[in-house]
Amino acid sequence: MFLVTVVSLAHAQTSDNGLGHYLDQALHNSPLLKDYQGQIQAGQVDSAILRAGYKPQVTGSSVNIYAPLIHGYGYDNAISNGGNFSTLVAVNQTLVGKKHLDAQIETLHLQNQGLANTGKISEQDLKKNVTAQYITVYGDWQQISFNREIYALLQKEEKLLKDLTQKNVYRQTDYLTFLVTLQQQSLQLSQLEIQFRNDFGTLNYLCGINDTAVSQTYLGGDTLTATMPDPGLTLQVLPDPDNSVFFHQYHIDSLRLRNDRSIIDFNYKPKASLYADGGYSSTLAYQAYKNFGVSFGVLLTVPIYDGHQRKMQYSKLDIAERTRTGYKDFFTSQYRQQIAQLSQQLHATESLIGQINEQLRYSQALIGVNEKLMGTGDVRIADYILSLNNYLNARNLLTQNNITRLQIINQINYWNR
Repeated sequence: MFLVTVVSLAHAQTSDNGLGHYLDQALHNSPLLKDYQGQIQAGQVDSAILRAGYKPQVTGSSVNIYAPLIHGYGYDNAISNGGNFSTLVAVNQTLVGKKHLDAQIETLHLQNQGLANTGKISEQDLKKNVTAQYITVYGDWQQISFNREIYALLQKEEKLLKDLTQKNVYRQTDYLTFLVTLQQQSLQLSQLEIQFRNDFGTLNYLCGINDTAVSQTYLGGDTLTATMPDPGLTLQVLPDPDNSVFFHQYHIDSLRLRNDRSIIDFNYKPKASLYADGGYSSTLAYQAYKNFGVSFGVLLTVPIYDGHQRKMQYSKLDIAERTRTGYKDFFTSQYRQQIAQLSQQLHATESLIGQINEQLRYSQALIGVNEKLMGTGDVRIADYILSLNNYLNARNLLTQNNITRLQIINQINYWNR
């Protein structure tokens, strides 16, 4: 049978560089993900700075001015007092309610949540792109593996046909026709290996891996030196859309708008701050040694009228909420439509794969019969080549649809990672 005659890959070694390896490298090397993480850390620092700003602020100051009168010329003493010498320590404390402070902290917290969610979506995009490229490379390797098997078979049959031609079992033209097919298969292999190296280079590029020789791990002369690991993708059950990271941003935006409304309300409440200082302040004009002292006070601000700006700010928030709802509803509709379309494509592809497998069984049987008949000279070379080409086309079509199936699964799983 044909399956017995192909070159065995039993001695090929499996590479450790599977899909998981490339995903890990891509996530580790991505500057964008590192940027988001840095922004989140900076946001945490901003939150600490905000809290510190509402603690007592202590400052020290020293002002020392001397304004002399020379022969009656100089600043008016009524204004300059001849000088001013002071060294003070001042304490300011802004009085703010806990709810107001919590609302301001919540603003920064929601910003960080938005950054974290955006980072997760970027991580999803990176995983999807790397997985898609890995599947492409895996498909290239599958094509090379199969076509090398076919090439090895043709080389074996070429020796048999050459011997039969020399014995006048087959004509010289039959042998030359077969040689053309063998050469075409060799050219096809070279083209596939070029494509494999190009796609492998793109995979390394996406992952930030600087290694142009990795593809040689899988292509070693006339034999395959390693097995390209299967991506191992399985279709996952999708969660409820509202629990997805892709919809979480709309929830964050809703919380942000609600918090912004609270901030507006707090901005229209009275504000108070306490002030106190102590130290030395003197003009040195009279009993300077007694000019040590303290002062304290209260600053109160009460909003009275600002031209109805509060109502206008509420209107802006209402517009933003309607916009947010519109985007969410549209995205939900697109999401459900896309999942339904991908599911239909997956079902159709799997159905086609079943049909191709059925055709392959007949093609394999026909090639097996033709192999036996070739040994006795009872098959036309043109018929043998035709049956071989039909098998090649079916196998290539099977590989393409298997890769398409994996790509569709990757697109569906993208919404669930």
